[in-house]
Amino acid sequence: MTSEHHNPDIDANAALKRGGSLAGRPLREPQNHRTVDRVTRILEEVVYKPGMTFADLARALDAPKSSVHGFIQGLLAKGWLYEVNHQFYLGPAVYGLTLASGHIRAGLVTHNDLATLHDATGLAVFLGVQAGDHLIYIAEAGIDAVAGFEARSNIRRTLLVTAGGKALLAEQPSFEQAAYLRRRGPQEAELVETFLNECESIRKTRIATNLRLSGTRFAVGTTVRNQSGESVAAITLMGPASDMQHRVQELSDVLLGHVDVWSKRATRPREAI
Repeated sequence: MTSEHHNPDIDANAALKRGGSLAGRPLREPQNHRTVDRVTRILEEVVYKPGMTFADLARALDAPKSSVHGFIQGLLAKGWLYEVNHQFYLGPAVYGLTLASGHIRAGLVTHNDLATLHDATGLAVFLGVQAGDHLIYIAEAGIDAVAGFEARSNIRRTLLVTAGGKALLAEQPSFEQAAYLRRRGPQEAELVETFLNECESIRKTRIATNLRLSGTRFAVGTTVRNQSGESVAAITLMGPASDMQHRVQELSDVLLGHVDVWSKRATRPREAI
């Protein structure tokens, strides 16, 4: 006697091959969409030719400059592109997707750096960059099942709800910081107040902390600076609150020791950080 197991994925694939329908609707061949085509073309051009200018992209797309400008501004705002000296590079949102899918792409900080920090602390390590008003995690090392699941499930979060985000925000020029805080809605009023109370301490110590997930997870974060002293990324240690809260000073010292070594490296802009 044989038994049959219903597998909806197999059923769907079979329907596709037969030219049938899903959910009662006839299947159609995929159709091109002009807006989607142009947006993806911009990303593809930047992937293969990092450092393209607006004029380069407008020529490549052979589209009205006003349309190309609008697409680029939208991609910049969401972190899919970033701009340095009027040249465009692939942005951090792309790397956030690779983290969510389980694949890590190293940028300025290598995966070996993150693994070494994990070995030194025994904690999960996350590398994040700012994209607009959000922090996006782009790489990780070590295992913390709860924190790792949250990072992959929500790659884009506001700066005020993460230790790394608060560390980045504290080091922003005062006018940029004030503008960011003014953009927060009423639902973030308590987070704004908490940050303002912590800001001076974060600047002085270079360390931000955060308690998450009903107090079960704790984070210690700081910024990664380039050779010019600019904060270009955030590095965060995460783990059970019961293991971390009594080790804050020890973990802070280890964290700063590692990032200060990374900051001395010579780099040129090619990727997101």
